Amino acid sequence: MSSISPTLPQSTYNTLIQRSIDLLQLYRHAASSCEPGLKVVLDENAQTLAAMIGDLQTQLHASGGKPSRSGTMRGAMRRHIAGSLTRMASHRDVAWIRELSDGESSLLHAFERVVAELPPESALALRRQLPRLNSIHLDMDNLAGTAS
Repeated sequence: MSSISPTLPQSTYNTLIQRSIDLLQLYRHAASSCEPGLKVVLDENAQTLAAMIGDLQTQLHASGGKPSRSGTMRGAMRRHIAGSLTRMASHRDVAWIRELSDGESSLLHAFERVVAELPPESALALRRQLPRLNSIHLDMDNLAGTAS
């Protein structure tokens, strides 16, 4: 496991960790109210996110930083609003899929922006997470396409 480059601001890692935690919590919230087949997919994606978050937290800790362990207030508000809106939706699972797909796309783009802005050696640890995020993004994209 590589450590975080000293040129990478720890706040950048913590921002990505917090956004990832927000999405993880949204996945868990959605999985608790979806039909069993969708729940399996959402639980798998949540496990992938949890592993990625754990890796980032471990890397930050190993470099002497203090990793975030919780999401943001914005993420909590989004979860609450999404939960309320999906309860009112005629097709709840479809509403959750769209919400999660949007969140996944946003997180993936945030990682890609940070990776693109950093020197290659500084972005290596984050670049290693991109296949995980791409995999989840493809899952959600496929689900969103079939749900339309």
